[in-house]
Amino acid sequence: MTGSISAGSVSPGSGSPGPADPGEQIFADTIARDQRVEPRDWMPDGYRQTLIRQIAQHAHSEIIGMQPEGEWITRAPTLRRKAILLAKVQDEAGHGLYLYSAAETLGADRGDLTRRLIEGRQKYSSIFNYPTLSFADVGVIGWLVDGAAICNQVPLCRSSYGPYARAMIRICKEESFHQRQGYELLMTMMGGTETQRDMVQDAVNRWWWPSLMMFGPPDGDSPNSARSMAWKIKRHSNDELRQRFVDMTVPQADALGVTLPDPALRWNADREHYDFGQPDWAELKQVISGDGPLNRQRIARRKQADSDGAWVREAAAAHAAKHRSGS
Repeated sequence: MTGSISAGSVSPGSGSPGPADPGEQIFADTIARDQRVEPRDWMPDGYRQTLIRQIAQHAHSEIIGMQPEGEWITRAPTLRRKAILLAKVQDEAGHGLYLYSAAETLGADRGDLTRRLIEGRQKYSSIFNYPTLSFADVGVIGWLVDGAAICNQVPLCRSSYGPYARAMIRICKEESFHQRQGYELLMTMMGGTETQRDMVQDAVNRWWWPSLMMFGPPDGDSPNSARSMAWKIKRHSNDELRQRFVDMTVPQADALGVTLPDPALRWNADREHYDFGQPDWAELKQVISGDGPLNRQRIARRKQADSDGAWVREAAAAHAAKHRSGS
């Protein structure tokens, strides 16, 4: 994180000295009352930088996330499936645009964020560095990946930063629809041939652990969570969200007729939650560091798309300049 907390800009009830000026006091009171911080409001530099980092990573994930499923648009088995997948990929592009716009309200430049992504100075979700090997992967991404996204993102609708929270309301509605689409596809395949059922189980086996990694490292190894939660940018820790996802998904897997690839998975009556095994955290670190199965390919394609679209941005800028000059 590049920002730092200003003197006095601490979470309420921490026992530290109070805010040093009226702006800090208003900010602290806004957070304490669970109200929204807006773009023109005073905010600590650390809060601003934390938001830019999180929103940018989220936006990058939506745009990079178009690639794994986009590869199957031309190979979808029916016109109906093609139309559904095309609409979903288009939705993801829209999500990225909403989020880049939210980052811009904090003073970030969209072009700069893209350069940071391409140059490896900003991250995106690790999940999108895995290959889609069969059409069943499209359904599993909808069910597991979008399901994990929903668990992670619904609380963001109550984020303390207004533009981010409002953008998440529409995004979450669309992600919920995507999850249902994915589950419906898998239900259809599970009612098909043995080969189709095997495709679904294989896809579940490959995507289950990366889906659990989507929530980030364990709480003890997550350097940004405590500060984000103190500022109410996020509402739940990584491990809390991961547990919620597992509890939600196990009954769905039973209804679908697939087996989740975790021998440690079992109901714990004392905790009233499912116990489950731990993902390979070394693999997560490797993927996040840029050495996953498809990291280089994903970034290369994003870089090429940015280059291919340069003339459009230049033309739009020239048109805007001409309009402003009245010529």
